[in-house]
Amino acid sequence: MLERIHLAVVQEVEKQGSLTGAANVLCVTQSALSHSMKKLEQQLGTAIWLREGRNLRLTQAGQYLLAVANRVLPQLTLAEDKLRQFAQGERGTLRIGMECHPCYQWLLKIVSPYLAACPDVDVDVKQKFQFGGIGALFAYEIDLLVTPDPLFKPGLHFEPVFDYEQVLVVARDHALAQERFVKPQQLSREVLITYPVAIDRLDIYNLFLMPAGITPKRHKTIETTDIMLQMVASGRGVAALPRWLAEEYADKIDVVPLRLGRDGIAKQIFLGVREADLDIDYLRTFIEMARKPAVARP
Repeated sequence: MLERIHLAVVQEVEKQGSLTGAANVLCVTQSALSHSMKKLEQQLGTAIWLREGRNLRLTQAGQYLLAVANRVLPQLTLAEDKLRQFAQGERGTLRIGMECHPCYQWLLKIVSPYLAACPDVDVDVKQKFQFGGIGALFAYEIDLLVTPDPLFKPGLHFEPVFDYEQVLVVARDHALAQERFVKPQQLSREVLITYPVAIDRLDIYNLFLMPAGITPKRHKTIETTDIMLQMVASGRGVAALPRWLAEEYADKIDVVPLRLGRDGIAKQIFLGVREADLDIDYLRTFIEMARKPAVARP
């Protein structure tokens, strides 16, 4: 009764905004698509869409079907890819999700030797997910998640890879540059530059500013580390980054890392995988290589 094409139609209509757009993407005629969905509605005994002028609005049943499509279709696509790889004698593709913007340099140190060790495995890196990093693991959008904020849920396994300290980075001639450590109150006059991440996922807010009831003068987001630190060096703001990354750039750009609070902010980077996938050999190989002392600490 309910077939894959029905899920694909609901998903594409939501993405494209119309039956015509969905029909074009799915390479079927609009009349065939409409007939198929009308027949499904008759079989289910409930409407999937309500027509409002030229627009379609999902009913409660349609919303549920869309949620099913978003969960199931990625798994079906993954299964087809895996079976195709088996048929062609390949081992697969390791899809890595990143919830750690500064970790790309660290990741590159692992990917090169990993590709050499696993010549029949490809690597793909994703940063944007439909349901966030944890949701991407459950939805089979990715196979491995690099994150500083693990959520220990049933069905998922997280392994710590390395420890690091979160620090504040300021220009070398900044008024705070000579401080042994920074107090939250001192940031109330500063422009804080971060990666484009929700505030509730930023350590400098959760572990430093919010407990003290402090907000910065202004908050700006920049995607690339190089531009962020150029802005900091030119006195346009301050940034929170891992110490290892700040020290790496300090040799090239006039910036200084400062401890956040007297005791600092200690963090860890974790690799998260589905428990059911722990026996996949090329996945275990990546985790083992990531934990080697030569690459574990950037």
